[in-house]
Amino acid sequence: MYFPSATLLAQAVLAGLFTGALYGLLGLGLSLSWGMLKQINLAHFALAFLGAYLTYQLSTYNGFDPLMTLLLIVPLFFVLGAALHWVLARFKVNAFNSMLVTFGVTAIIEALLQWIWTADFRKLESSYGEHKLKIGALYFPLPEMITLGLGVGIAVAVWFALRRTDLGKAMRAAAEDAPIAAAFGVNQKALALMLSGLNAALAGIAGVCLALTYTLAPSQIYTWIGVVFACVMLGGLGRPLGPLIAGCIIGVTEALTMAITAPAWAPLVSFSLLIVVLLARPGRA
Repeated sequence: MYFPSATLLAQAVLAGLFTGALYGLLGLGLSLSWGMLKQINLAHFALAFLGAYLTYQLSTYNGFDPLMTLLLIVPLFFVLGAALHWVLARFKVNAFNSMLVTFGVTAIIEALLQWIWTADFRKLESSYGEHKLKIGALYFPLPEMITLGLGVGIAVAVWFALRRTDLGKAMRAAAEDAPIAAAFGVNQKALALMLSGLNAALAGIAGVCLALTYTLAPSQIYTWIGVVFACVMLGGLGRPLGPLIAGCIIGVTEALTMAITAPAWAPLVSFSLLIVVLLARPGRA
């Protein structure tokens, strides 16, 4: 172990914030699905990678700007998310079984990705990756800044919508007590479809951010599940800002751990934090 320079530590903190914003963006839809719909939707991660590959395909071979692919991905994924929820609701799949069913959907999407794009690594080359803002000795890569901006902006927007709008209040009421909400005229089924579509659209947005920053491979779907689950559990189920805050804490802690010790220690951080919080506050989730 050695103590790095202040510049290296500051750059590590920035890198951790950028990574944590992606953790939070990935965890936002999962948190809302788990907390408000009682569905543990593992397909959320597969949808994010599907969105990343679609961004890669449209940008590399069809000349789309990576961010402009959102105009196609968001409505497409909204429909996919609503359709998946309709199937789960139609067969009255409970929370535990939803995890098993969506794991199967994840395996299907992974196989689809391998069939279309093979198991080879893919990297999106875009003009965004060539731009870096330098302030003093610190570098701010444009793709990571886009991810941070989208993560914070979307989390705040969802929080505001759920807390301050009639539609958001109706969703929260239906999640807390569906029969009572229905007695007051809330259409719980329609709201659940809408929320599921939103969650899938959020996965698609996270996928665009993945494509901008990371090298893609279908098998990498599973490498994100553990740390994002930790963000969701630490941040609280159904809380829009929780995964973002928890993700930034975990991202910064991981980055500092890699800077001070060794990269091999970084994966232990998120799960150690999760264990400590669950032991201290077992009813947090």
